[in-house]
Amino acid sequence: MSSKVLKLAFTLLVSIFVSPLVSLFVAQGVLADAGKMDESKMEGIPNFFQISANIGTGGQPTLVQLDEIAAQEYTLVVNLAMADSDHAIVEEGDILASHGIKYVHIPVPFDAPDASHLKAFFEVMDAHRERKVFVHCVVNARASVFTYKYLTLRKDVPSDEASTPLLNKWLPGMDDAWRAMMALQIEDI
Repeated sequence: MSSKVLKLAFTLLVSIFVSPLVSLFVAQGVLADAGKMDESKMEGIPNFFQISANIGTGGQPTLVQLDEIAAQEYTLVVNLAMADSDHAIVEEGDILASHGIKYVHIPVPFDAPDASHLKAFFEVMDAHRERKVFVHCVVNARASVFTYKYLTLRKDVPSDEASTPLLNKWLPGMDDAWRAMMALQIEDI
């Protein structure tokens, strides 16, 4: 048998036997957080969190992790960190482009985020809504807030489904600049 035929047969068997089991486990609560589970290869990225099937967030990936982002079939990476941030990779855009991944850099100063940054992020996300997107900054703080605002304001996703564990921990101690970002409404952007 050719490898194409074997691959097709395997895919068919998985869809017949495994998919119903996963659905059963999700329905029974055994895999209640299945939609939120970290993809094992991405766990090394600081504070990585897969919010939805098409959107993941995290801190600054390493050079090796950029390859893993490609392997996980992300087709757009949005970087919200400053170019001189800790562990920034100067050639990040070039490396991702070599994998066929579009790269957008929206530098957001951590001490001075504003609605114009969020507006630029919304425009990128809207323009690429069909892509699988990885949004990152240094530790996933900016990425968590921006993704949360996009999902709740633009996509009507419930607050609890649009949040990341890091955002939930950060909210009580958030400074005024970030509280102001969290308070923005769609008409402010």
